[in-house]
Amino acid sequence: MRRHLLILGLSAATLAGCGGDSSSDGASVEPRGPSSAALRAKLAEATSVDLARFPKPAGKTLNELSQSLDGTGPQVALGTSVFPDARTRLAFGLIDEQTGFVYAPSVVYLAKGESARVLGPFPAPADLLVTDPPFRSRQTASEKDPFSAIYDSRVTVDGPGTYNVLVASDINGKLIGSGTQIKVVDAKADAVPDVGERAPSVKTDTVASAGGDLAAIDTRLPPDDQHEESLDDVLGKKPVALVFSTPQLCESRVCGPVVDIAAQLKSTYGDRMTFIHQEVYVENSFDKGLREPLKAFNLPSEPWLFTIDARGRVAERLEGSFGFRGFETAIKKALEA
Repeated sequence: MRRHLLILGLSAATLAGCGGDSSSDGASVEPRGPSSAALRAKLAEATSVDLARFPKPAGKTLNELSQSLDGTGPQVALGTSVFPDARTRLAFGLIDEQTGFVYAPSVVYLAKGESARVLGPFPAPADLLVTDPPFRSRQTASEKDPFSAIYDSRVTVDGPGTYNVLVASDINGKLIGSGTQIKVVDAKADAVPDVGERAPSVKTDTVASAGGDLAAIDTRLPPDDQHEESLDDVLGKKPVALVFSTPQLCESRVCGPVVDIAAQLKSTYGDRMTFIHQEVYVENSFDKGLREPLKAFNLPSEPWLFTIDARGRVAERLEGSFGFRGFETAIKKALEA
């Protein structure tokens, strides 16, 4: 079990959280986001991806495609670490050494080897990572934090293997390329419960089971209100949004934000489904191993989100960094199943 998800090349990377407002009509309730109007405009642009702006592979290798772009771009910082071949999700940030985090319309290309056919382009829209202030914990970003979104791409691959990845971004009218590499695994070897499978019936920590000691089951500051019901009591009876995360112990700052997302979305969907936040380590200590719910779900990393429908089956799962849109979409899949 990794202590936290590594953000490649950024030992001090800071990931923020996101959420929604309290409307109850089922429509998107995306928060306002950063206070800076200029940054909001950049994020809005990065959310809308026009595939026609990016080149088609047209028989080129990934290297040839990269050389056809206008230049070399920022560093790709991966926000996911588990890549099953059946449904591959690639989340990442873009970081420039001089200007910091970069937000621009972006796509992803992949190739399984230097001479393999190029797959893509796949859109990689930015997903907002700034909560409204009432739902923001002390471990997550403030309005001044520069990291305000995560790029989220769903890609198609040619089975398991190591893939070279090219991210192409439209930065100020120029197509700029950035590279990384991922290892895709056979979905059959993925022991984590997947979409359509029944979620494990396991007890999760509650205020009652902790004898009222919230600090024992929640490292968020302040503690959230997602510890009222245990998964085994509601599984198969009502939809559930289950977040495995340790805000205080997750050094990459990925974990606190996703709990903030859940806290804000609970204000919208809490009357229709149960929200559960499960801490990761026994007695909140790295050295004492994983809590039983993580073992039951066979989790190799954290954080994770599982939305579970009223029949007790996984409607969606998200690993690593994810934003407001991804979380809300996962909720709707559970509610509409």
